[in-house]
Amino acid sequence: MRFSYKLSDAIHILAYIHINQINDLSSKAIAGSIGANASVVRSLMLDLRAAGLLTTRQGVATPALAREPATISLYDVYQAINMTHQLLHIDPKTNPDCFVGSRIQDTLNRFYTEIEVAAFQKMQAISLADVIHDLVTNEQK
Repeated sequence: MRFSYKLSDAIHILAYIHINQINDLSSKAIAGSIGANASVVRSLMLDLRAAGLLTTRQGVATPALAREPATISLYDVYQAINMTHQLLHIDPKTNPDCFVGSRIQDTLNRFYTEIEVAAFQKMQAISLADVIHDLVTNEQK
């Protein structure tokens, strides 16, 4: 199973840009903070820009948040990035001749939908400002 770090990296980018407004904001500098390739940062920044969360100018390393951090929810960031927007996944290859295998997908779909709705509501309640506040006020262990 492969995990995507796009959401984490996109939040990282936005927080980095807000906290380091007067420092180097090149994709290379941001990539150094994330521990990723600069092309990954540029790709995520394109997604964030397309969603109206970030402003950029080609050829100039001056990205900026397009909105105040308090108005950007984690759900906004999640919706902005180009990835599958399904939190939980069901095995599509179950045995249709088995009692459990023939029913498990529909059953889990109902429960997973409830879980995703709750997760999305929580993501809407957490802002980028909350993340930034936690970063700058809590000692890291």
